[in-house]
Amino acid sequence: MHEPGVHLSLCSLILLTLLGWLSMIGFDFFLHAGLLARLYLTPSPFLLPATSAFRLIPVGYLSFLILALLLVWLMTRLQIQRAWPGGVFGLKLGGAMWGALVLGLFSISTAEPLLLLGWFVGQTVEMAIGGAVIGSGLAGTSLRRLGLMVLALLIAIGLQALGLAPAIHV
Repeated sequence: MHEPGVHLSLCSLILLTLLGWLSMIGFDFFLHAGLLARLYLTPSPFLLPATSAFRLIPVGYLSFLILALLLVWLMTRLQIQRAWPGGVFGLKLGGAMWGALVLGLFSISTAEPLLLLGWFVGQTVEMAIGGAVIGSGLAGTSLRRLGLMVLALLIAIGLQALGLAPAIHV
């Protein structure tokens, strides 16, 4: 564990970025394969067919890596540390970014308003989760401990997706 305020090594920052990214991917899987899945079943002129979209999922996940890098860069510059301030920062940044994107898409696309609302809320929460993980790491939480927490999140989501653990129905 390092002391708060001490700069992390480049290797530690890379690992922290990856942990933030993986936490975002985990929630994204829960969001799109779970909560919003029904919205993707109806053919739409806005959405790609399911098989094409499925093949392009890794590209979408690379976009989250860029967002995780942005979170790490901004949070280190602004000296945002600890899970709560990191989560709040991620929530605000995510709300601004995804809110602007959703409003733009609403004004020029055939996307269903419910899908856009789901994206706005879900992707904003995703940024909050990434910010909380990154803030925790910047505050001195052991990256090994943080990695185990992210792994537990990914396993729980995977078990729910496979039907081996009960999922929360909203």
